[in-house]
Amino acid sequence: MEKLVTKFGLPSEVKFCKKCVISNQRPSSAAEHKHNKDSKKSTIGFDDLGVCDACRAAESKDKIDWVQREKELVQLLDKYRSKDGSYDCLVPGSGGKDSAYQAHILKYKYGMNPLTLTWPPIMYTTYGYENWKNWIEIGGFDNMTIKPNGKVQKLLTRLSIENIFHPFQTFMLGQKNVAPKIAAKLGINLVFYGENEAEYGNPIAENQSSLRDKAYFSAQNLNDIYLAGVPYQELKQKHNLTDADLKLYLPIEEKDLANRDINIHFLGYYLRWTPQEVFYYAVENTGFKARPFRSQGTYCKYHSIDDKIDDLHFYTTYIKFGIGRCSYDASQEIRNNHITREEGVQLVKKFDGEFPDRYFGDLMEYLEMKPERFMELCDENRSPHLWKKENDKWMLRHAVWNESK
Repeated sequence: MEKLVTKFGLPSEVKFCKKCVISNQRPSSAAEHKHNKDSKKSTIGFDDLGVCDACRAAESKDKIDWVQREKELVQLLDKYRSKDGSYDCLVPGSGGKDSAYQAHILKYKYGMNPLTLTWPPIMYTTYGYENWKNWIEIGGFDNMTIKPNGKVQKLLTRLSIENIFHPFQTFMLGQKNVAPKIAAKLGINLVFYGENEAEYGNPIAENQSSLRDKAYFSAQNLNDIYLAGVPYQELKQKHNLTDADLKLYLPIEEKDLANRDINIHFLGYYLRWTPQEVFYYAVENTGFKARPFRSQGTYCKYHSIDDKIDDLHFYTTYIKFGIGRCSYDASQEIRNNHITREEGVQLVKKFDGEFPDRYFGDLMEYLEMKPERFMELCDENRSPHLWKKENDKWMLRHAVWNESK
């Protein structure tokens, strides 16, 4: 039997989780954040019973003493809480349900004085922009927004699509790397993110990470750095860019820390994190609004609705990994016992891989990319072990609704 070529360092054998609908082709977001050319896309793990890491992490929540965890949170906050009204923690976010919940509960339940920090979407949706305004105005927070050089952001986003078929890399790098830099500049020693990455099957992150952990530093030699799939120095030379143009996208450097000891914490370590309940909390307390229509590629109306490029990003994951937006949403809801696996399978069959044409024209115009070129890239990035052509139509070789029979 002919061995089919695999791309992106994916496992050649496709397996689906026995509890949710995710497959072993799902890359870890930690791998997608990396800048180095040699970084392989590590994928979600499966145990001997065929259950994915994310499902096992969800099961472990039932064994946690959440009362004790909250006591630990209060002790942590008491250590950093300001007495003079100065900012005592930094909450990065766009005003989506997660950041709205984080900032609100830290301020109004636990008496902190957070500064919210926004690395804005590449192209705001109407609903995303309104939710960001409501977060600040109804929720009641000070906010700093770091809007990157639009010319550079557009270039890097287009190159990310061309070279690694990853429309979201530019946003992800800024979202991860800007907050520590701003915390260091403003003398804020505590940064809060929301969910621990184990929620999605990534390697379980330590709840507390000091910025002195080398994982937060860029490589000492810029020759080892790749951005948008291009060597750093080549990117500068070919596109007439400077270090200043690209600095926002790189991790903080150790020299920028001076004598500070900034710590990163996940609120989901201390408080049981259920996305649907976080959504209801944000609606009630910060004026968060779901879209009146479902997102293309899934059945959900409130998850990742800030950026017009969100839908396109999930479509590229479908092309590269055989996993579309509905697979992610359904798996999460199965883990939280909101739907059954059987229901999830049918939802994936119905919605996964739907082409996101709602904002497609706007995005192609913004990126100065011909739609035909994007479709060519789709075919160039299909891994032969995942895709085959039947009657001139691309079909997945492995689908959860077939594998589950």
